[in-house]
Amino acid sequence: MHKKIRSSNSTSTFVPYFINHLTFTMKNVLLIISFICCAFLANAQVVNGTIVDAETGEPLIGASVLVTNTTTGTITDFEGNFELNVKQTGDYTLLVTYTGYADKGVDVVGGTTQLGNIAMDFNSVGLKGVELIASIAKDRRTPVAVSTLKGEQIEALVGNQEFPEVLRKTPSIYVTKEGGGFGDARINVRGFDQTNVAVMVNGIPVNDMENGWVYWSNWAGLSDVTSTMQIQRGLGASKLAVPSVGGSINIITDAAKLKSGGTVTASIGNDGYQKYGFALSSGLLDNGWAFTMQGTHTRGDGYIDGTEFRAFSYFGSVSKVFNDKHTLTMTALGAPQTHHQRTLGRFDNVFLRTFVDPDDPNNEDPTTGVGIRFNPNWGTLNGEEFSFRKNFYHKPKAFINHYWNINSNMELKTSLYASYGWGGGTGPRGRIRTPGSVFSSFGGFGRGIHNQEGQVRWDDLVAYNQGQVVDGFGDAKEQLDGEYVVTADGRVYGDDRTDQGSGFIRRASMNNHSWYGGLSTLTADLNPNLNLVAGVDARYYKGEHFRRLENLLGADAYLSRSDDNNPQNFVREPSPAEFGNFYDPSYKDGNNVINYWNDGLVSWLGLFTQLEHTTDKLSAFISLSGSNQGFKRIDYFNYLDSDPERETDWQNFWGGTAKLGVNYNINENHNVFVNAGAFSRQPLFDNVFLNFRNDINEQIENQQITAFEAGYGLRSQYLDMNVNYYYTNWGNRQFDRFVTIIDEATQEEFDAQALFRGVDQRHQGIELELTARIAKGFEINGMASLGDWEYTNNFTSDITNTDTGEKVGVETLFAEGLKVGDAAQTTASIGAAYRAPFGLRIYADYYYADRLFANYDIFDDQFFSPGAEIAQLPSYSLVDAGASYDFTLGGLNMTLRANVNNVLDEIYIAEMDTNILDNPATPENELYDNRGFFGFGRTWNTSLKIRF
Repeated sequence: MHKKIRSSNSTSTFVPYFINHLTFTMKNVLLIISFICCAFLANAQVVNGTIVDAETGEPLIGASVLVTNTTTGTITDFEGNFELNVKQTGDYTLLVTYTGYADKGVDVVGGTTQLGNIAMDFNSVGLKGVELIASIAKDRRTPVAVSTLKGEQIEALVGNQEFPEVLRKTPSIYVTKEGGGFGDARINVRGFDQTNVAVMVNGIPVNDMENGWVYWSNWAGLSDVTSTMQIQRGLGASKLAVPSVGGSINIITDAAKLKSGGTVTASIGNDGYQKYGFALSSGLLDNGWAFTMQGTHTRGDGYIDGTEFRAFSYFGSVSKVFNDKHTLTMTALGAPQTHHQRTLGRFDNVFLRTFVDPDDPNNEDPTTGVGIRFNPNWGTLNGEEFSFRKNFYHKPKAFINHYWNINSNMELKTSLYASYGWGGGTGPRGRIRTPGSVFSSFGGFGRGIHNQEGQVRWDDLVAYNQGQVVDGFGDAKEQLDGEYVVTADGRVYGDDRTDQGSGFIRRASMNNHSWYGGLSTLTADLNPNLNLVAGVDARYYKGEHFRRLENLLGADAYLSRSDDNNPQNFVREPSPAEFGNFYDPSYKDGNNVINYWNDGLVSWLGLFTQLEHTTDKLSAFISLSGSNQGFKRIDYFNYLDSDPERETDWQNFWGGTAKLGVNYNINENHNVFVNAGAFSRQPLFDNVFLNFRNDINEQIENQQITAFEAGYGLRSQYLDMNVNYYYTNWGNRQFDRFVTIIDEATQEEFDAQALFRGVDQRHQGIELELTARIAKGFEINGMASLGDWEYTNNFTSDITNTDTGEKVGVETLFAEGLKVGDAAQTTASIGAAYRAPFGLRIYADYYYADRLFANYDIFDDQFFSPGAEIAQLPSYSLVDAGASYDFTLGGLNMTLRANVNNVLDEIYIAEMDTNILDNPATPENELYDNRGFFGFGRTWNTSLKIRF
């Protein structure tokens, strides 16, 4: 009998040793450095100063101060102060640098030791204005729970991880890579998925306007051009009515630099990872113009089998300073990419046990325990990697920002933007019928269309589609009117139903869109302590959704029968999913459209205002917003061109937010804050139109969200700490459930519907975040979050006969106390970082996740009887580490960097989307019969960056 595995946490005993050993090592390093420095102190002088923001006067923490042409340097403390032992005699120059600010040279003359305040200006034209448009929260002033990462931190941490993974070590954040394809990561904030988290680039929302999702592969280049990324948990500081139920992520890109120069970067990593990039800046020219451009190319084989990727990114920003009144900034960015994916469906018969089988430690069963990298979607075609699942997309976005200083008390900031998206994802279409029914889903090793290794037999599929006899596929495929044709179910319908449509093709589900908007904000200082903000937010979106023939796989044609206007459409010209072909306009004539074709139109008009009162100790705000969101659907397949139902009327919904908050600075070290808000959230597009048709949901209502938050902050020379409590109620969610009812008198069956209203979730918890400065250059950072996320009650609905509208009974959803799944409710991390004065930086982080529950469907049948439980995944812990070294070679400043993620190669389950509980009475671990994904094992990357 095999030992039953209940959980895995092999790193738990490692943590105390790791922390103690690291602390001991750092202390010894510091002692050695101090000893060496003592030899020079006799001839050294101590120089003091304070580095501050030129506009606000706030101290800049961690600014670098270096004596030019030497390795003598230091960084500023919490108060922006620095103290530097200088060996030079006579006059010399200090170079002060800080991310996002222009480098500043300070001439020290005649042995001066007290330099006072040194003011630094923003390094980018208009960057301050962008941060104001984006509602970036200010420490000890904006009363929200917030964590901020600067571009330098992101560059140090991201390596070859996904962009949102750098937020994992902030409270109440859970990030996974899902199937493991490039850019397929997802993020949860306080237990809410990405549709309930507002993601904004330069203050402009990027959540899909139909379904609210964020596709990180579309923004893969952002990590290279981010100046600031701020995660505001809860309703946040945004003045817009955005879907920030869980929180908002504000990403501020670089702007045109005030200083000329450039960089060249090269990176390599595990599984063939390569990345090459460059950046150039003109600096602010005499005529008031400035520009910055950046580009990268990334490629690799992927950690998961069969997930190779190719990606590019580009960024450009041009600014013109006209006078002290007007500044114009134009920015464009995009990241075209293709990547193979790993997806698992309910018919694939791939479970956690397929990857790792705890009940078969000797691997006696060749169909289980095949490793966490296994992917059933791929194989080789003509010797090249080929997959059913390929994502390809390009989503360029352009902004024009105008900043107008009307007078000393009033300014107007306006951003006009446009975004276009072209691309989609591929998948199988068809069936092999001759030996019965062979589907595209994973049938097993050496079964169906998969070989003994579990890879798709692509060359055999092509041969079969061309009429050849293939082992395991039955008889040879027959022709239809002299052509080899494929259909969705393998059959051709006529006077006699035949199997002449047997075979497979690869289709592409397309999601093209065009998106235009404008955001204008007027700021007025009513008096020295009272500030008024008011503005307008307008957006228009059109999404085009259709499927096109992507690859015939050797066949001559695909027969599409889904179009009411053309029910026998033979499609013979595929449109490959390749760079340069993301947008193929041939679909507009209907000749290469299969399965479906519809447009989704969304309009948005919002108004917002905020009043803020600020003194030295107290800051308070009240914010109101209102918006009208309209939806329209046009269906080209399910209706004849002459049908009036082909295009719906606009369906309009009003919504808005009301928020208020107060921050009180008790003294220079302590502050407290509270905030509260209510959010009436309009429904998503797919909730308005039912059954993938123009059927309008007449009973749809807004969701109602209420939230409260309180926090405490500590700021001192040695310790920064934030503690928050939050409470969020996500209410008035609505679900339909269709059931079959048997009439007791006649024993006849009829369809009925139960409409559940007012389904509520409660999310509450405590968050801790801290940074401790143990010694000069040595920091300890940590976080902990303990959440309690669950459904609040049981919910009852009338059951209605869908034909007569008559009430025929009631049904109860037994949801009270069920934990919300899909994100770890307990997370914690602790890390150490050391920054030596000679350019070396090292860090190590420990991360822990627990109380992670399955991502179940609350409308599974099991929850309509009392006593249902939710499967809990084993807890896990990860260790990451990295180092960088700054040096000069040939007159060029360089940085050599290396990162290792999951240093201990921990095997852990990251997510699970079925709900099978382990039975303690059996020797097997039934948890591994669920469908889900393991996280990545050990990965690494190293890079070299050259500055000029």
